[in-house]
Amino acid sequence: MSLPSSSKIIIIGGGIVGCSTAYHLAQMGQEVLLLEKAALTSGSTWHAAGLVGQLRSNANITQLLGYSIDLYNRLEEETGLATGWKMNGGLRLACNEERWTEVKRQATTAHSFGLDMQLLTPKEAQDLWPLMDIGDVVGAAFLPTDGQASPSDITQALAKGARSKGARLVEHCPVSQIITEKGKLVGVRTAQGDISCEKLVLCCGQWTRDLAATIGVTVPLVSVEHQYMISEPFGVPSDLPTLRDPDRLTYYKEEVGGLVMGGYEPNGIPWAQTGIPDPFDFQLLESNFDHFEQLVELALPRVPKLAEVGVKQLLNGPESFTPDGNFIIGEAPEMANVFVGAGFNAFGIAAGGGAGMALAEWVAKGAPPYDLWAADIRRFGRPHTDTDWVRTRTLEAYGKHYTMAWPSEEHQRGRPCRRSPLYETLKASGAVFGEKLGWERPNWFAEPGEDARDVYTFARPNWHDPVGREHKAAREAAVLFDQTSFAKYILTGPDAEAALQWIAANRVDRPVGSIIYTQMLNDKAGIECDLTCVRTGQDEYYIVTGTGYATHDFDWIRRTIPDGMNAQIVDVTSSNAVLSLFGPKARDLRQAVTTDDVSNEAQPFGRAKKIGIAGCPVLAMRITYVGELGWELHLPTEYAQTVYDALHAAGAPHGLRNAGYRAIETLRLEKGYRAWSSDIGPDHTPDEAGLGWAVKMASNIPFKGREAVAHQREAGVKKIMATFTTAPDVILSGRETIYRDGKRCGWLSSAGFGHAIGKSIGMGYVRSTTPIDRDYVLSGSYELEVATVRVPAEVTLAPLYDPRMERVKC
Repeated sequence: MSLPSSSKIIIIGGGIVGCSTAYHLAQMGQEVLLLEKAALTSGSTWHAAGLVGQLRSNANITQLLGYSIDLYNRLEEETGLATGWKMNGGLRLACNEERWTEVKRQATTAHSFGLDMQLLTPKEAQDLWPLMDIGDVVGAAFLPTDGQASPSDITQALAKGARSKGARLVEHCPVSQIITEKGKLVGVRTAQGDISCEKLVLCCGQWTRDLAATIGVTVPLVSVEHQYMISEPFGVPSDLPTLRDPDRLTYYKEEVGGLVMGGYEPNGIPWAQTGIPDPFDFQLLESNFDHFEQLVELALPRVPKLAEVGVKQLLNGPESFTPDGNFIIGEAPEMANVFVGAGFNAFGIAAGGGAGMALAEWVAKGAPPYDLWAADIRRFGRPHTDTDWVRTRTLEAYGKHYTMAWPSEEHQRGRPCRRSPLYETLKASGAVFGEKLGWERPNWFAEPGEDARDVYTFARPNWHDPVGREHKAAREAAVLFDQTSFAKYILTGPDAEAALQWIAANRVDRPVGSIIYTQMLNDKAGIECDLTCVRTGQDEYYIVTGTGYATHDFDWIRRTIPDGMNAQIVDVTSSNAVLSLFGPKARDLRQAVTTDDVSNEAQPFGRAKKIGIAGCPVLAMRITYVGELGWELHLPTEYAQTVYDALHAAGAPHGLRNAGYRAIETLRLEKGYRAWSSDIGPDHTPDEAGLGWAVKMASNIPFKGREAVAHQREAGVKKIMATFTTAPDVILSGRETIYRDGKRCGWLSSAGFGHAIGKSIGMGYVRSTTPIDRDYVLSGSYELEVATVRVPAEVTLAPLYDPRMERVKC
């Protein structure tokens, strides 16, 4: 096929994700050209195992996988090509009590997201899967709408559907270069000539990282060998459900009267560490029977019949995996109009339909159909630019594919990476660290004699009481948090105010020294950012946001500055340390280390002030995320140890205690403070989240999302954020189902324990198909489903602790 000289959209890569994206773009009437270096499916698609499961811990990723199934159900009839799709259901086994707890919590999550996951006895599971021995099985979960597919067949059907709507798919046409001019996308270079384009979509699987790197785009994925065995036929029924046996690290599906058996070993083998061979099309790696033996030893007790049948093939095919086990999708923050859909961690067939749909909408409309933060390319940051670090972390994630997904579990490999200047001091003080975007952050502090490590469980963990100790100190005395990992930017320029006024939902035309808490909205009034701005000059703002959102929020602000405005944003995260001092005795303590006036009159809540502490220049921001009097102290990193020492020396008489991020979580839940990416995000508006007070609708000032806010205020909201409490012995971890008057109406977006009020706390949206108000929420009778058991719950729309803000504004 001759190549055109231009195409509005070019897709590179003809696997299932590339073909699905082409299919959906063509359905939308977009001009699209797909270029495949060899033949369609020749990368990792053709050798994928083809299991299609739906349930994930994130509602929208689950929805995306559900879309795949809906698409696969209709694709054969639409295109006339067989897809090998069978909705034969999926079984998941539990072989110990903790795994059974995990499965029951997964079942509740499924119910929250509208999936019919059924809990079965061992015998009921065996009735569905007669080939297995159930001697060690405690229980099982069955999802009837899961299934399996033929990856190559589905991809070819998607390709045919794309062509039928006008897409051009060209095989045997490798792209040798992405052409840019002055940092902007221009097109691609092939052996048959250059092709210009407006937008480029990289769906090149394990080839994506290196190709994207040529234009400065980071795609943190690496190749890992993944093996599965295909047995000789032995009468396996074609309608046998897929089976996942996570305690034995293995999965199974029927294949032409035999079984496919594969799994995720703890010692995965990286591949192509010095580059992918060329060519590498429709190729496999040498079978590694010695390495696969560990999975065979786990599988044979489960399926004894496998010991009696021959092995037709041990297939070893490399696939791309990511550091957190989720795929990568979205527009690259480094270059406009370059999109990525890659790194599918061996569930590319399950995700292919939905990922192609979401990516197509993102390309065509500038935004995904719903919040996909869990897979967004902007969730990565500085450590992910180093492929060696990515590989180290990815191999850990690969090995955890089927291990227990403990609440609050931390990764271990690739640590420590980024450290606060106080790291060693805090470590010597008993800090037990977690990690976020490479940063080591104290989660909690062990006292002498306590085991300074996390012990994971579905019950109350070993850090419950130490966190309660820190929580109590915050409420009764004073605590110091090291929050140096905050992402920090400076927005500067003659048009800084005008630009931020357009981007921010709250008013930013405040006097110098004002602190502005604000959301930043998309055109649907969804919350894209939730952050704090300090006006530090007439033409300058200091912006602070969460550690994990460093790339995302910087990208959103930079892209949303209106054309023609003279305003620049600079990342200063590494320049400043942050020490947060909170508690009823915080003012007394701060007065002991500075000659500046610390009274409420001199610095009321919501104001920032430059002060000196022990010879150090400090920007003291009177704001809180824990619901107590206090300040965030922002200072150059070289002064961090000096200021820390001064605060602790002065704080001893006041009961000052170090505290960690898990205490921040319990404290903020008592105050009902929202967290972006869990409680709020692009799918939630300020009015739905109870944050409408921070939107400048009373003014006539235009801002992004204003029209959508106005429209919603006329039409009403169909979901409202509420806080729920239950008995202290009920353990909430998030995603528990909310029932109002006996009917499912939502799920918890975040949860934990309130040590000051002595109750378990959850936050989540009460949802309805028609507009609702506060009275509707408060008039209902509520239950929460926790690990499939319903428990009574109380609801409130006000903070559980200090609802009048008397402790904060004193």
